[in-house]
Amino acid sequence: MKVSVTGIPVKDQDKALEFYTSKLGFVKKLDVPLGGGNRWLTVVAKEEQDGTEVLLEPSPNNFEPAKIYQQALFDAGIPYTQFSVDDLQQEYERLLNLGVAFSLTPTAMGTVKLAVFNDTCGNNIQLVQML
Repeated sequence: MKVSVTGIPVKDQDKALEFYTSKLGFVKKLDVPLGGGNRWLTVVAKEEQDGTEVLLEPSPNNFEPAKIYQQALFDAGIPYTQFSVDDLQQEYERLLNLGVAFSLTPTAMGTVKLAVFNDTCGNNIQLVQML
């Protein structure tokens, strides 16, 4: 068994696609209309295009408990998910130069270094580098 798709709730799929591709560097994998203005919209890491897909899921717009949960996590500063990077400082500086807002700058914590940013779609996302 392996993870093939993982979802991230987003308030606006077009805005999310723009952010995840132009800022984070993912590439669009699938974009399938589902009706009602919703899409099965996934992105993948440029370096692993056959790897795990990230579903930019419009659940907050279609299921009130998802909207409440997403907002509660965001307000508490809790990351919805995390992405791994090889060089956190370099990625932090690259994203900062692209206007990405960080709530936690690169910080060493035991055997990892991490940072947290706002994905502009309702989520805090954590970047982590293993030390």
